[in-house]
Amino acid sequence: MAVQAPIGTMTRSQTQRRRRIVQTAAALAVRGGVEAMQMRSVAERAGVALGTLYRYFPSKMDLVVAVVTEELDLLEGGIVRRPPTADSPSGRAVDVLLRATRGLMREPELADALVRSLIMAEVKIELDVRISDLVWRVATGNLEGADTTAADEESAGAGAGVDRGSTGYVLVSSLTSVWIFELVEILKGRRDVDEVAGRLQTAAERLLVSF
Repeated sequence: MAVQAPIGTMTRSQTQRRRRIVQTAAALAVRGGVEAMQMRSVAERAGVALGTLYRYFPSKMDLVVAVVTEELDLLEGGIVRRPPTADSPSGRAVDVLLRATRGLMREPELADALVRSLIMAEVKIELDVRISDLVWRVATGNLEGADTTAADEESAGAGAGVDRGSTGYVLVSSLTSVWIFELVEILKGRRDVDEVAGRLQTAAERLLVSF
């Protein structure tokens, strides 16, 4: 079985090739969802051999995770450049989750990929944890270290500075779980973004009241 190479150990050309593969996969996902991200199609469109693709991404789900992780990188970068301005932790937390929701809803197929990656047991990267880390930092006013990419986290240690065992973090993680459920409801056509905004605000005010 192929083993995915750590991002931090790649050469510049390897990093560029990996990024090209991820961007190609994302473009296919936007047009046809996760089903369109066939490994052979991705390899052909990215201009790499199929064996090379598998060296970077041993499975299709690894590739899905990479696509969604890049979207999270963009989200984090935007939040660091323009942090939420709400006075309360709950307001700041909801701001982050709504930005993520609106960004994903611009590309519903990628949103579907995110949900699938979050619930698939074989996913190696806990994307829900990464989202919770970001919400926790923003809610507590501790954005330092949030502007990191997957490669940065690989080398520095994901979640550095985040106390995942604290009561506060557990509550934030619960809020993230609510968000994931609401995202599924949007994708199924049962709710719109405005309805989800109200429900997230209510949940955040209850869960983060002790912050």
